[in-house]
Amino acid sequence: MENLYRIFRESSGICTDTRNIKPNSLFFALKGERFDANNFVAEALQKGVRHVVCTNKAFAGDNRCTIVEDTLVALQQLAARHRDELKIPVIGITGTNGKTTTKELVGAVLARKYKVYVTAGNLNNQIGVPLSILSVDAGYEIAVIEMGASHMGDIDELVAVAKPTHGLITNVGKAHIQGFGSFDNVKKTKGELYEYLKRNNGCIFINSANDNLVGMLGDYKNVVEYGTDDNGNRLVWGKISRPSELMTFEWKSRTGNETHTVDTNITGSYNLENALAAATIGVFFGVGEDEICKALSDYKPTNSRSQIINTEKNCLLMDAYNANPSSMNASLDNFSGLERKGKMVVLGAMRELGPISENEHRNILDKIRKTGIGEAFLIGEEFGALSEDYAEFRFFGTTEDAIKYFEKNKPEGKFILIKGSRSNRLEQLTALF
Repeated sequence: MENLYRIFRESSGICTDTRNIKPNSLFFALKGERFDANNFVAEALQKGVRHVVCTNKAFAGDNRCTIVEDTLVALQQLAARHRDELKIPVIGITGTNGKTTTKELVGAVLARKYKVYVTAGNLNNQIGVPLSILSVDAGYEIAVIEMGASHMGDIDELVAVAKPTHGLITNVGKAHIQGFGSFDNVKKTKGELYEYLKRNNGCIFINSANDNLVGMLGDYKNVVEYGTDDNGNRLVWGKISRPSELMTFEWKSRTGNETHTVDTNITGSYNLENALAAATIGVFFGVGEDEICKALSDYKPTNSRSQIINTEKNCLLMDAYNANPSSMNASLDNFSGLERKGKMVVLGAMRELGPISENEHRNILDKIRKTGIGEAFLIGEEFGALSEDYAEFRFFGTTEDAIKYFEKNKPEGKFILIKGSRSNRLEQLTALF
């Protein structure tokens, strides 16, 4: 590992795809469900990589290659070795909903004072986290690392690489139940971040208004609290100022005297907790409160997350990157509370819910019916299996089926919530709306 780390330090960085080879890079031949980069070692060498880490024993005699039993494990070990050289705060962020938005907001706030590395996109898994850590060079002063999980033990694996000094769980909800097995296992897995920080005397940022998180925390004392009111212990607290398409909220800190009002470019009152988390971390790390407000107001979401999109004929509330029961309910609650005419929802099925899938999809359909949102279009077999009980709604087997319908029946003058999992690819509908 020391020899490999020396090679890494002399290289131009890590590469895992022969289609995007960088000269003098360190190439890891990873194996996935549908690919095996060990079949492309010769191509990587031909394209000018400095060194290759692979399992292909045909290259055992080549001094440009290191042969290992598992290239992913080697990548994670190299990242952990690099992490030991980084003498900076590393903030680990996980949670069922909002972790990417929170990561982006935290990064925007801290960037007002520090040079901050923030996980790119959603590189938050067993490959993405080590790649993120290996991207942090000596010029950074703080790193914000997002961590995702879909099975028990996932967070344990990621904290062993990232070794966070600070951490935040946004919330816990019913997601990936097929992989976790139960909601209790979701809490146990997300809580692995808390357990790592406890073992290493790390600092935990916690929404102490969330009973699930408080219960997971136990009696650990190295915590910084935030929430929706001042309970006497919270560093930051705040509330929604008024119902609006783009969130406006006010907040105050224990270290300041002023109540701040922030007009954001984010839709959804459910993002209040994410914004308060970012403000809390900003205050903790000494970012000026006015600078925190500017960072939060300037931030613009991308990748179909909490976006308002005005087209020629409609206004779209686009939140089509992730969907599970808690996030779907939060989106519908927010949408139903907005005073707009011509409301319409287009929802994609929630994936990986296992035995609770039918009941959770029925709950969503019941909520649409109860709130009287208006027209509802449901996509996916999980919703379709319930169509006979909800004749007032329109169901489609696939997004392609919905596209064919909307090509002939284009909405106009509508306020449209588009919500679903990334696998639904609902962003394809925006061109028709």
